[in-house]
Amino acid sequence: MPLATIDGIHLAFDSFGNERDEALLLISGAGAQRIRWSDPFCEALAGRGFRVIRFDNRDAGESTHLTHCATPTIADLRAAFMAGRQPEIPYSLIDMANDAVALLDVLSIERAHIVGRSMGGAIAQVVAYEHADRVLSLTSIMSSSGNPSLPQTPPDVMAMMASPAPDPTRDLEGFLKHGIAFARRIAGSGYVFDERAYRALLLEELNRGFDPGGTGRQIAALATNGDRRLQLRSIQVPTLVVHGKDDPLILPACGEDTAASIEGARLLLIDGMGHDIPPVFHDVLIEAITRTAHREPANYNQKRP
Repeated sequence: MPLATIDGIHLAFDSFGNERDEALLLISGAGAQRIRWSDPFCEALAGRGFRVIRFDNRDAGESTHLTHCATPTIADLRAAFMAGRQPEIPYSLIDMANDAVALLDVLSIERAHIVGRSMGGAIAQVVAYEHADRVLSLTSIMSSSGNPSLPQTPPDVMAMMASPAPDPTRDLEGFLKHGIAFARRIAGSGYVFDERAYRALLLEELNRGFDPGGTGRQIAALATNGDRRLQLRSIQVPTLVVHGKDDPLILPACGEDTAASIEGARLLLIDGMGHDIPPVFHDVLIEAITRTAHREPANYNQKRP
């Protein structure tokens, strides 16, 4: 497992494809590990002529966990916002974006295509406007612009997300059932949810690094980043915004608003896709990413493949 050390933080990463090809950096969501960008997905992207790099964000997977830092709760964040002050957080979304760029530095990569999912989409957006000279293209998947007027996550989904999972060292089956139930709730209607595969993914992530506090610190960084629409207007690189029409966690209007905030952005709304990227959608997504990166006309029909 390669590690890049950046200001005392170790970022675990791996890569696919030819080092001479244009780099494509994959950024994961809150609490998610790099293996959520599955090997077949990464290999297929590499087959399109990219050097694909995926990594664990700080506080996730095999990267450094900042366990010495306090973890703000949702109640802490809400109380600070209600009082009109900025919450105290261990690090910001800009810090996480800087991690991504520093990883490119370690790998001697001058510019890369940046692709992010969920919170990783927000990080990718920040990379694109804070480090514009390092970005060849941007793909933001199932993310948002941070616009506070957008529709919010339904209460039942929010309650499931906020509900703490059982401690897997004491109740492994309860932990797995909790994760599977949430994944099933945010899945789309265009495919059969693969419980066996998701269970295996949870077990693999558990073995690589379980840290609910780290997830909380990441969520705090995202929650305090605010409205990005003004900064998004400065993005000039080819941009693709992808969203599932069935996404109940970050609603499709959030993707639409992101695309509307970036001049010339392409919007791909996928029928039957929820807040996940199962194999059935790999081909249409890889085709759209590749065409955006190569500045080719879109040939997708915004439908389920």
